[in-house]
Amino acid sequence: MRTMGDVAIGDSATIVKLHGDGALRRHLMDLGLIKGTQFKVVKVAPLGDPIQITVRGYELSIRKEEAAIVEVQ
Repeated sequence: MRTMGDVAIGDSATIVKLHGDGALRRHLMDLGLIKGTQFKVVKVAPLGDPIQITVRGYELSIRKEEAAIVEVQ
């Protein structure tokens, strides 16, 4: 399974599925990270956390633990 955290800087991918449950999953969905949404990785912090992505026309920073539950292709 390839996750959002595996996407290289400058590459784009499409969200396939959000794993997990509860408040974290709902929060990511509220931010626009739903199945079929394309995003592009813009930056990764020096220690790898957080990851900055462009999704639905805005910039979003998410932690590696959040990115780990987002399956992409």
